[in-house]
Amino acid sequence: MSESLVVCDVDEELVKKVKKFRLRKETDNAAIVMKIDKEKQLVILEEEHADISLDDLRDILPERQPRFIVYSYKYLHDDGRISYPLCFIFSSPVGCKPEQQMMYAGSKNQLVTTVGMSKVFEIRNTEDLTEEWLKEKLVIFG
Repeated sequence: MSESLVVCDVDEELVKKVKKFRLRKETDNAAIVMKIDKEKQLVILEEEHADISLDDLRDILPERQPRFIVYSYKYLHDDGRISYPLCFIFSSPVGCKPEQQMMYAGSKNQLVTTVGMSKVFEIRNTEDLTEEWLKEKLVIFG
């Protein structure tokens, strides 16, 4: 599969919402959950959540369907600093229909580029989506 394969376009309203989300001033954890509208071949907003923990986010994600998530995380560094990284998480659980996995995987790079994300992570099991997992992933970014 080619890195530049684009299966689905990104909804213009979703792009605006993510760009606005990027500039949010709130200091709580928040998430935008996106899915693909198979009929329209379009990445669309599924849900938006303010003040949501990774545990709560994990509980609302489907166990057998892929999702894209943009997560604003209040990250307390070991040295006491606080930052608010914006993380892109591709949830592609084992057991999804292959057709669905291909559609999401083929659309991921275009979505990441369109919304300008740099902290991009993938999970294959929704149970892995924990604060400990995210902190391990963020360590490389300093």
